[in-house]
Amino acid sequence: MRKNNDEARQLIGQRLMLAFEGYEAPAEVIEWIKERPPAGFTLFRAKNAESPVQIRALTDSLQEAAATAGSGPLLIATDQEGGQLNALGEQPTDFPGNMALGATRDPKLAQRVGKAIGLEMAAMGLNVNYAPDSDINRNPDNPNVGIRSFGDDPELVAEMSAAMVTGLQSAGVAATAKHFPGNGSSSLDPHFGVPVLKHDAQWLKEVEFLPFQAAMEAGVRLVMTAHIGLPALTGLPDLPATLSREIMTGLLRDQLGFRGLLITDALDMKAITQGAGQIIDVIAAIRAGVDLLLLTGDPAVRERIYSGLLLAYDRGLIRDEHLAVTGNRLYALQQWLDFNTQARPDLGVVGCGEHLTLAKTVARRSLTLVRNRKRLLPLDLAGDERIAVIMPYPADLTPADTSSYVKPTLAEFVRANHPNVDEIMVAQRPATADIAALRERAAGYDLLIIGTISAHLQPEQAILANELLGTGVPAVTVAMRTPYDLTAYPQADTHICTYSILPVSMRELAAALWGGLPFQGKLPVRLKALGNEN
Repeated sequence: MRKNNDEARQLIGQRLMLAFEGYEAPAEVIEWIKERPPAGFTLFRAKNAESPVQIRALTDSLQEAAATAGSGPLLIATDQEGGQLNALGEQPTDFPGNMALGATRDPKLAQRVGKAIGLEMAAMGLNVNYAPDSDINRNPDNPNVGIRSFGDDPELVAEMSAAMVTGLQSAGVAATAKHFPGNGSSSLDPHFGVPVLKHDAQWLKEVEFLPFQAAMEAGVRLVMTAHIGLPALTGLPDLPATLSREIMTGLLRDQLGFRGLLITDALDMKAITQGAGQIIDVIAAIRAGVDLLLLTGDPAVRERIYSGLLLAYDRGLIRDEHLAVTGNRLYALQQWLDFNTQARPDLGVVGCGEHLTLAKTVARRSLTLVRNRKRLLPLDLAGDERIAVIMPYPADLTPADTSSYVKPTLAEFVRANHPNVDEIMVAQRPATADIAALRERAAGYDLLIIGTISAHLQPEQAILANELLGTGVPAVTVAMRTPYDLTAYPQADTHICTYSILPVSMRELAAALWGGLPFQGKLPVRLKALGNEN
């Protein structure tokens, strides 16, 4: 028997993870919650995060509206991954991120970080983290994953993913393994189109699935889809996995046995049809077995998708069983959240001393000395010798990035160890004339510390690094994001990976340069053109 209209409106509302712009919930959002309660909301740094106190007031107001409407607790989610993607502002602890954790090879440390992130999120009223990123970064030129991955070894990524899931969920925050069935081999960001991968079923089973299986064995509550094409499985090269029943139900549900909530990656990505035709892809996702639809903040899109889903239900394209099974899964997660968040942590846990120390531990233990051919390290300079610290201005290189909020601090921390330091900041893609001028200027220094940010993907940075190395001035090169930059300037004799531009990583790097602490990290990826050198 078909649901009546009111029941259908409620059940369809529960398929939506909404978003909005504002540090307070707009009146229209509160009204939406009362009339047609959604599954929940996603908060974004640029749109919703001003301070922990403000975030907690915002999440409280959303939950109070849901309680007034008589619905279960809302899912309130964000991407608090650490590293390049910290969605809750400056005051929560900035952890160096997944690839830094991969370089430590310590799943217990990953579990501790997961718990710390979870406690801080819970204190601010969030109960779902779109983390960990369980992709295996097999393609060095992947523009979307990179340091968001724990590395390129399936077993390492699986072990660390499970540890992060356990840590997050021990704090009462539901973890989300993403992006199923694995986006680490792609060469196109799904924000801009459909990446097409040529993996066959055997490859998926032996490589890509392992981290997701480990996350499921650890009890992960949600899995997020990848908008990637897998023609070997679907027969359609440009069909995103999100829309494929063979992948979402046949693989994830039937073969791997996942019983939690399945949520799409953001539906504003160009891998998904935009505009009026988007509703076709939305219906396809639901029929494929997806539970929740991750929307961004456009009110017109929100209304269009909701109305389209109601019409699809009226026309029989979405059936009662599609709605009921998601309702049961959502209820199970709400019950889990109720049980695990009885005593919410105090806001004092956000950015607390214990968590700052933990972030420092990750930064220290991840520092990786890849080369020290001429035994330049530890540094030993006379007080009058001059150091130039040269690096690009931090910028968001992908839409899943908050690096532009990071203040450059490497020169500041180097100066704490040596009195004669100049900071030289350059563009991410420096102009030819600027490169020539900087080479001439650099020749007057006694030591160059050259920081690069994805130079292997930005030829201008690679040219600059090679020109600076060509001066003959002793130099330390530092890959401050992905470790692949050494392939862009292979003649470097002294090379370090930090996997992070965050201040905590820069402080530990500066101390290590002078021998104040050892380099303990191990490359979590292979530098194929060079061989692993540490």
